[in-house]
Amino acid sequence: MEFPKIYNTYFLAIVSTIGGMLFGFDISSMSAIIGTEQYVDYFDDPHGIIQGAIGSALAAGSVVGALFAGPLSDKIGRRDAIFTACIWWLVGTAIQVACNGYGMLIAGRILNGVCVGITSSQVPVYLAEIAKKEKRGSIIVIQQLAIEWGILIMFFVGYGCSFIDGDASFRTAWGIQFVPSVLLMLGIPFLPRSPRWLAKVGREEKAIDILARIQAHGKIDDPLVVAEWEEITTILTAEREAPYSGWRRFIKNGMWRRTFAGMSVQAWQQLSGANVMTYYVVYVFQMAHLSGNINLISSGVQYALFIIFTSIVFFFIDKTGRRPLLIYGAIGMGICQFVVGGVLGSYGSYVPGGVGGNENVIIQVSGSPSHVVIAFSYLLIIVYALTLAPVAWVYAAEVWSLETRATGMALASVANWLFNFALGLFVPPAFHNISWKTFIIFGVLCLGAAIQAFLFYPETARKSLEEIEKLFSKGGPRPWNTRPGDSLLDEKIAQVEELQQKGEPLGEKFGSISHSEGLRR
Repeated sequence: MEFPKIYNTYFLAIVSTIGGMLFGFDISSMSAIIGTEQYVDYFDDPHGIIQGAIGSALAAGSVVGALFAGPLSDKIGRRDAIFTACIWWLVGTAIQVACNGYGMLIAGRILNGVCVGITSSQVPVYLAEIAKKEKRGSIIVIQQLAIEWGILIMFFVGYGCSFIDGDASFRTAWGIQFVPSVLLMLGIPFLPRSPRWLAKVGREEKAIDILARIQAHGKIDDPLVVAEWEEITTILTAEREAPYSGWRRFIKNGMWRRTFAGMSVQAWQQLSGANVMTYYVVYVFQMAHLSGNINLISSGVQYALFIIFTSIVFFFIDKTGRRPLLIYGAIGMGICQFVVGGVLGSYGSYVPGGVGGNENVIIQVSGSPSHVVIAFSYLLIIVYALTLAPVAWVYAAEVWSLETRATGMALASVANWLFNFALGLFVPPAFHNISWKTFIIFGVLCLGAAIQAFLFYPETARKSLEEIEKLFSKGGPRPWNTRPGDSLLDEKIAQVEELQQKGEPLGEKFGSISHSEGLRR
């Protein structure tokens, strides 16, 4: 049975980015619970490497999921790859709900991670391939917003469940993770396939039909559709004639520049340390002398700020461009990390045995210094929400060619999840062993991210996916000389309009496809 399809770009983004919400749900399924008595008592006060393993299990599974996401997406399509990921989520969630120790909990989170590895890499690919160049950034930002809504919703679900006695507390919270996955599986059949993927596998008539329905309300002869289809086919033909195949496609003929850019921008998103505030915000606020419900509510406020300021960037990301947000965002985050680390190091008191018996938190400040730590923790998240959090997903999805995009974005996600896994494993022992110095390390890394963004990341905003290839080619412009817009696609659209006004043919290949009988089916 063929389900009716909906072609509104924002609807497609909202449905597909429920995959991002799964990621957010899983983050808060731990951050809202790890400080509760029910969790600590049942799992025998996990700390250090054990809590690090529990926290990083999702990232470990995500690495696995991202590794086979590219080939899977190229084989069955972006849309169906996302649907397949949901099956892993359902199994992993069932194991978490039924767990009898941290072994099963880790196993369930690894399986959930496989799902997140697929969705986090292929949802941005799907969105990038259906969006107009002028709106591509804001459309992909919806992915980050979905992650943040998932974090916020699940955090307060976990907070509410913390009032339930016994292990039913966290089992109930983890069981609610079934809901977004089921909603995503119900919505996917109403999404059209990516027109660029259809072109890639030779289904040209269907590709043009969907491209026209998404971009021009079904008008196949619209100048935008004609010009964009010409770009897609030209670049696709050139890629297929390239002498390199397999993994060499990501290194040879200047492709290393794109591979380097896509993977490094995702790595910096993690190495900035902002996700430490997301995963272990309860610990950070314990250092600032918050405890109990006040700590949990303060953490929830942080997640609400995340949503508010990412919503703001939705409206200007395609105007300001990617480079300024990446560069100045990293600098701003570095300053916040230095302030938090400096205050904790200067005014913190060592607490033998850990704050409230939590061996992950061995330093604490009070009074004015604690207010500074809280304020700059919030400010760090605000800057992150405006810059690196959404832009890293956007930029990593844009830099690849059509033949390499699914696997390339998967590689970028692998970089994200490898560092996510490493940091999830590293941070609890780091808090225990070097405490405030952890934040100084992240501050230095943020400055490194700003330097690399300035030197190696060309501007991609308001350019078609196909012409972005020229920015990374040999002899292309220096990154610091690029700016948003100046799209060659606009010139092609003008050429098509001129031909149409003169009544001249648009091209034999496109004309024959657009008038075929099967196109409108």
